[in-house]
Amino acid sequence: MNTCAERLKNGIITENPTFVMMLGMCPTLAVTSSAINGLGMGLTTTAVLVLSNAVISLLRKVIPDKVRIPGFIVIVASFVTIIQLLLQAYLPFLNKALGVYIPLIVVNCIILGRAEAYASKNSVVPSLFDGLGMGLGFTFGLTCIGICREILGAGSIFNIQFIPDDFHITFFVLAPGAFLVLAFLTAIQNKLQMPSATNTNAGDADLACGGNCAQCVGSSCAANKGILEAERVAAKAAKAQAAKEAAAKKKAAAQKQAQDEKKSDSTEGKED
Repeated sequence: MNTCAERLKNGIITENPTFVMMLGMCPTLAVTSSAINGLGMGLTTTAVLVLSNAVISLLRKVIPDKVRIPGFIVIVASFVTIIQLLLQAYLPFLNKALGVYIPLIVVNCIILGRAEAYASKNSVVPSLFDGLGMGLGFTFGLTCIGICREILGAGSIFNIQFIPDDFHITFFVLAPGAFLVLAFLTAIQNKLQMPSATNTNAGDADLACGGNCAQCVGSSCAANKGILEAERVAAKAAKAQAAKEAAAKKKAAAQKQAQDEKKSDSTEGKED
């Protein structure tokens, strides 16, 4: 899946960071009290994703493997700083609303995950579209959650009021409301059989957790999938072998019982 259209589809639908991969939950739940905040955070992250993916792909053969993660962080931090300064200069209200979550983009698992899993292994153009797809998917997720919370909690969309104050449910613009809205949206996805974190077929995924987070280095999850599949096959074979042995024992016991009964009948016949 290296064509531009496939990378966009993968990021927006197939592996949507918010609704399918469930990545970047900290900013997702923290800044989506309104639609404008969700859209702003999503677009900011998209810009960082696109730029960092492109540069990391360009330098993938230059950055030594042993220092690739620190190298990725330096590149991402540079772009985050540039974008934060631009927001301070031209969109100060958005910069104030997003607050500390802008510099925290540096350690966002979506950014580093795409750098490690894709940009460091592919050419510039597919990496750029991979970042764009993931960024748009993240933006879509944050904006949807922000719209739902803003409508229910503030009676408005993008600060345009259309529901009277008496009908506002303030709970939804508070932290617990974010969890509830995300749960409802995931439930709707499950009901409609849409791609989500709880109804995807794990057997078709390229990633799988091997259960050893301390030694996980991103793309090793793909290798972990092979290990897990091998373990599943071995467990299935062991189960089939155990069932076969149990059936053989049962058959042998039945044959022995039949022989004993036949022998007993023969003995009784001779006595008569």
